[in-house]
Amino acid sequence: MSDSPCGCEHREPSSPQIVASAADLADNVYVLGTLGYDFGSEARRDSFKQLMPPVAFDDTLVPSNPYDARQMVDYLGQQPSEASALIWTLNLELTPIYALEPVGPFARDVYSVLTELMTGQVASEIDSRYVERLSVPGKLTGRSVRLFSGQVVPVVEIGHTRGLYGWQVNNLVVAAVNAIQSQDADAPEDSIRRSLQGFLRRVYYDLRNLGHTSRDRALNFAATNAFQAAHTFARAVADGMELDTIDVEKSPFGRQDSDCWDVKLKFFDPENNRRAKRIFRFTIDVSDILPVTLGDVRSWSSPV
Repeated sequence: MSDSPCGCEHREPSSPQIVASAADLADNVYVLGTLGYDFGSEARRDSFKQLMPPVAFDDTLVPSNPYDARQMVDYLGQQPSEASALIWTLNLELTPIYALEPVGPFARDVYSVLTELMTGQVASEIDSRYVERLSVPGKLTGRSVRLFSGQVVPVVEIGHTRGLYGWQVNNLVVAAVNAIQSQDADAPEDSIRRSLQGFLRRVYYDLRNLGHTSRDRALNFAATNAFQAAHTFARAVADGMELDTIDVEKSPFGRQDSDCWDVKLKFFDPENNRRAKRIFRFTIDVSDILPVTLGDVRSWSSPV
């Protein structure tokens, strides 16, 4: 997003105050969740309330509400530099678990992506741009920041936009349905849509973690890959199969200086327990900030 023309002098806001520090102790993090923002103090909150333009309701102008995410993204669209004055948070079940801090030469690009993802989050659920979840790769710094509520959360640095994705579930479901119907025109669209949406939500809620250990990063990236490659097992979903278990184990092989894990998604038929189960396996290397999949998604049938 580009800055809107402004006839007044604008000063870059300072970064939120760090209240705790530690030695330079950086670890990779790959975490899933929803995006939020915080002000850190009453003064910072009031500064936004002072700077944000009034909002028209029924032809009446009322003061802005900085807690209204829709008003905030509209404001950041006009004043992108203001994004650095917020404490951006990554939340699980509305609870902040990390403070996200864009750093380095691409910090402005990261702030722009965060603003776009927030815009997608506040969109209607039937909007094709609606973003339900996002993935965040970064470095756990050993520092922390105090939120307005008094909660102290660790700081994760984000140095670039690689891997900073928002999942547009509606578009993904449509693409998977189209992929199935291209092979089977009689496949019931409504049931496929319900099953696939249920699967995607099941994957997310079964994977809740802080994304810090190697196992958790592999698990979270498997979920990301599952979203991106849903068409691979969409046929199983269309046949009425549902996700049974998600297993993560250290891979028996790996290239030099790698950290490889096998993630297995097992599907079962809830109406026929004698039917063979279907297994899909991902092999994931989590040695870098952004995990990578090794090889293709493999699948086979299993009696148990």
